[in-house]
Amino acid sequence: MKNKKPNAELVWKQLDDDLVPRLGLSLTERVVYAHLVRHSRLEGQRQLRFGIVWLARSVHVSDQPVRHAVRSLASKGALRVVDRTQAGHLAEVFLPEEIHAAPPESAVPSCLARRPGSPNLEEMDFLQVSSRREALHARERGLCFYCLRRFVARGRVLDHVVPQARGGSNSYRNLVSCCVECNSQKGATSAEDFLRTLYRLRRLTSVELEGRLRALDALAAGELCPVLAPPAVVITKQRSRSQS
Repeated sequence: MKNKKPNAELVWKQLDDDLVPRLGLSLTERVVYAHLVRHSRLEGQRQLRFGIVWLARSVHVSDQPVRHAVRSLASKGALRVVDRTQAGHLAEVFLPEEIHAAPPESAVPSCLARRPGSPNLEEMDFLQVSSRREALHARERGLCFYCLRRFVARGRVLDHVVPQARGGSNSYRNLVSCCVECNSQKGATSAEDFLRTLYRLRRLTSVELEGRLRALDALAAGELCPVLAPPAVVITKQRSRSQS
């Protein structure tokens, strides 16, 4: 997909002066984003297919921080993961001036389309409010996000895909409904590594593993939006002043 090459000098200025402080990019996220922009938009391409190992070697950072950086950049809107296969990630990379700009109406997922006066889904804390926690459990339809086992309500918990100790937030993009066993076994392990552990333990098939890895990318890209119930309407009854 060819695209007009932007002004490289302007892009780097926007990156350092605006994007880094605005999105709160870590050093690894900045380096990864800059490398992806360099090999996509600055070469006239909107999309780039890359492997985590290639990317990690290119920016001289280990695989694990690079995986987290890619997911974080997707959650912050700096890139969109279009597809993920054994050949690597196919991502659409956005320029600093395009990030957080209003997208075309057709490009906005229905779950993110806002009505006047409606709360911003991206700013909500989904761990502290019970109705939002229930919305996340409902999104997984009674299945553990990791092992796909069906469980009863008493056996479910919410898990941070990126652990809070590593900067994970309470966003709907970073919380999943899972069984107590997976929550306990995963601990601070990255979600991708934990899924591969489940595969090695034969708790997931190869097809299920690929599906779960794609689901992780969809989650980070904001494609797995929970459906929030409308706020309850409180009706107050007025006492009649007239006596029958």
